[in-house]
Amino acid sequence: MLTMQYLFPKTLNPNSFLRCFTNTPKSCSPKSFTVGSMSSASRMFQLKVDPLTGNTEWVVIEEEDEASGDSTKQLLANTSYLDMLNDTRRNKAYREAIDKTITKPCHVLDIGAGTGLLSMMSARAMGHGDSVESSGSKGMVTACESYLPMVKLMRKVLHANGMQRKIRIINKRSDELEVGVDMPSRADVLVSEILDSELLGEGLIPTLQHAHDKLLTHNPKTVPYRATIYGQLVESTDLWKLHDLFNNEKGVLDGIRLVPEEMDAAVCVKHQQFSMHCDALKEDIKLLSEPFKVFDFDFWRRPDSHRETKLSVKATDTGTIHAIISWWLLQLDEGGTVFYSPAPKWISCPANVEGPNVSISCCDNWCDHWKQCVWFIPMKGLSLLKDENVSLLAAHTDTSISYEMETLSQNMKLGRSELSTQKYQITLPPEKISLYCDVSWRCSMLTAIKNAMKQKMPSLSVVVDDSIFLAVALAHLTKGSHVISLFPGLQERGVHYLQAVAASNGYSKDQVEVQKICELLTSQNSKRKIDLIVGEPFYYGNNSVLPWQNLRFWKERSLLDSILSEDAVIMPCKGLLKACAMYLPDLWRSHRCLQNIEGFDHSVVNSTLGACGGLPSGQENPTLPFSIWQCGESKEMSDTVTIMEFNFLKLINSCSGKAKVEFIARGKCHGFVLWIDWVMDSEESIVLSTGPEQRYWKQGVKLLKEPLAVGSHSSATTDCHSAEIRTSFDASTGDLIVDYAFL
Repeated sequence: MLTMQYLFPKTLNPNSFLRCFTNTPKSCSPKSFTVGSMSSASRMFQLKVDPLTGNTEWVVIEEEDEASGDSTKQLLANTSYLDMLNDTRRNKAYREAIDKTITKPCHVLDIGAGTGLLSMMSARAMGHGDSVESSGSKGMVTACESYLPMVKLMRKVLHANGMQRKIRIINKRSDELEVGVDMPSRADVLVSEILDSELLGEGLIPTLQHAHDKLLTHNPKTVPYRATIYGQLVESTDLWKLHDLFNNEKGVLDGIRLVPEEMDAAVCVKHQQFSMHCDALKEDIKLLSEPFKVFDFDFWRRPDSHRETKLSVKATDTGTIHAIISWWLLQLDEGGTVFYSPAPKWISCPANVEGPNVSISCCDNWCDHWKQCVWFIPMKGLSLLKDENVSLLAAHTDTSISYEMETLSQNMKLGRSELSTQKYQITLPPEKISLYCDVSWRCSMLTAIKNAMKQKMPSLSVVVDDSIFLAVALAHLTKGSHVISLFPGLQERGVHYLQAVAASNGYSKDQVEVQKICELLTSQNSKRKIDLIVGEPFYYGNNSVLPWQNLRFWKERSLLDSILSEDAVIMPCKGLLKACAMYLPDLWRSHRCLQNIEGFDHSVVNSTLGACGGLPSGQENPTLPFSIWQCGESKEMSDTVTIMEFNFLKLINSCSGKAKVEFIARGKCHGFVLWIDWVMDSEESIVLSTGPEQRYWKQGVKLLKEPLAVGSHSSATTDCHSAEIRTSFDASTGDLIVDYAFL
C-alpha cells in the first residue's frame, strides 16, 4: 500500500484537513504531509492508497499505538532521512559550525529536528551532554518537529545517547509555537536544516519570518548563517526534450499531434524548477556561461517574501540556452569558515570562500537528498553568440525561484509566461514529455495498434490508464470506431484535451469520450463489447512508484472482463518481471546502516528508515523506486533474467517466480534492479522495456545487506558466481515480495 499521513489533534475532524493544510514537513516523501497543532496525546490519520485500484481509505493511528510500526517503517523508508544522515559532508559541516557558534550555555531552537542530530550537537557544544538540566532556558535545546513518526524516532535516539533530559521535543509546526506556552523564552540560537534542492521549497522563508517575529531574540545566532544561489546557462538536447513536446514533435512524421500548431502549450511541464542529478547528463551538457550569483539569503535576519534582481550574463560560447542549472552554497558559520554545496562536479568552489582555515564540502560524493535544479527555457530556447550578453531577471516568492531573459543584441525575450488557463491543458512530468518525443517508442506503440487492427477492426476501444498518446492514436487510426478513455488521474481535463486536439488528429469529437470504470460497466456501452483494451501503462500522479504498481492495468482489465468481446485484444498482453545484479556503490553508501554520526549513536533508526546492512536477523530492507541513470556510479554485474510473467489475457491472480542470476563481471555487487518489460503483442515482436538503460521510468532496487564480491565462473577466484532471486506477487494488495540467496 502507498501511504499518506496527516496529523491532527484528537478533536480535529480529518475531513477539515484542507482548511488547515499549509506546507509539507521537512524531508518527507511527496506522499506525506503534516498539519494541525499537536498535543502530547495525538492521533495520526494515515491515508492508504491501493495501487491496484487507486482507492483510498483513512486509518487512525494513535501516538501510543505500537501496532502501526510496519506502516511507519514503510512510510519513512520512502523519505530522504536515511540518505541525509548518511551524508558525512553535511554532518561534519553542521558539527563544525555549531561548535564555532555555540560556545556557552544559551537557549537553542532546532526547527525541523528530525532524529535530533543538530539538537544533540547543540547540547554537546554547550558542554551539557548528559548532565543534569540547567536552570531557566540557558542550556536548553527546544527541538521542534511536526512529523509524528519522526518524533517517536527522535525520542529513541535521544534516549540511546542520554540526551533526553537536555532536549525538549515539541510535536508542532514551528509557526504554531508560542513563547510562554511551548518555550519559556525566545531562543538565542536557531539551528535548522529546512532546505530542499531549490533552497526555498520546504518553506524556508515563511519559517524564518515567523521565527524572527515570534521565537528568536534580537540579532540571534544561526546555523546556517547564509545561503547563496548560483546559476549557469547550458545547452542540452536531453534537457530540451524534457519539456518541449511542441517543437520536438514537429520532426515526427507519424500523423499524431499531441500538441497542435495553434496549441503550443497544450501539453507541458509545470512552471517550476525541477531537481535532478545534472552530472548524469554531463556528456550532453554544453556550458554557455560562467557560474553567476543570483540571490543571497541570510538566516540571521528576517527575509523578504519577494525580491527581484537583474543580471547581465556574458556567454562563454556560442549555442542555444535550453536551461539554467542552479545550486546553492551554504555558509554555515558567521566567520565564513564552514561551507557546504550540492553543486555539480564540474563546479569548483568560489575563490572568495577559499583560505587556510576554511572547510568546504562540495562535489565530493553522490547523495540523493540534495540535487541541482533545472529551469527550462521556453520552447526551443534562446540562441546566442560567444561574448554576447544575456539580460536575466530572477525573482523569488516564499517558496520558489523563477527567471526571464533576453539577449541585448537580438532584443528577443523569453519571459515567465503563466501557465495557460485553457481547460484542455495537460501538465505532465518531464520524463513523460521526453517519452512522447521518442520516435522509436511512438513507432512501437503505433505498430502494436496497427497489428491489433489487423486481427480485428475494433468497434469499441478502451484506454484504461492516463495515456493521452494512446487515446489520440486510437481515435486517429480507428476511423469510425468509438474510443473510451478511463483517464483516472486526468479526469475532466482529459475530456477537454481530447476534444481540443480532435481536428488536428483527424477524428470527430463524438468519436471519443471519458468515463469512469464504474460508469463503463453500468452504462449503455456495457451492452457493446470491448474489442481492444490498451495502456502504456501510465497513471497520472504515480511518478515515484515501483514498477509493479503499474499492474493496476491488469486489475482494471480484469474488472472489464465481463464486457470484453470473445476475441478482444489486450495490449500489452503480458508483463515480464526482469532483474539484473548491479554495482551501485553510491546508492548503497547513501542507504547503509547508521552507526556513529559525529559522535552520536543512530543505530536505533536503521530498521525504521529501511537501511541496508547490519539489520537484526529476519529483517529486510525494502525495495525502493530509483532512476538508475541518476544513481551515481553503476555497472551491470550479470545478464538480465526473467523472474516471472504476468499474463494479462487471464484475470489478475497471485503468482510467484524465481530465476538464477549468473555473474558476468568480477567486482562488488550492491543489489538487484527489477523492472517490467511490457509485451505489446502475442507474437512478442514488440516489447517495451523500462529497464536501467531507459531514462523515462523508475526501477525497483533491492539493495544487499552488505556488498558482495562476485565473479564469473571462468574466473579462478573464490568469489560468488551466482544467485537466485525469488519473487511473489499478491493480487489482493499489489505487493511484490523480493528475496534472494547466493549460491
